[in-house]
Amino acid sequence: MSSEKKFENTKDKVFGKAKEVGGKVTRDKELESEGKVQNAFGKVKEKIDDAKDTAKGALKEAKEKLAKNDKE
Repeated sequence: MSSEKKFENTKDKVFGKAKEVGGKVTRDKELESEGKVQNAFGKVKEKIDDAKDTAKGALKEAKEKLAKNDKE
């Protein structure tokens, strides 16, 4: 995952948590909910990016094995 994507995902999680805490402190349920959603969104994006990286790695490995087998 690129550092830009990591930054964006972390930013969503941090800002989401800040909104959630701010909502709890001020008893603003809407802000609290918005924060929870934003935090969860950041976590989901992070998991998706991790899955993409894993799939790319597996695909690269499979291509290398096929290329090796073709040479033999």
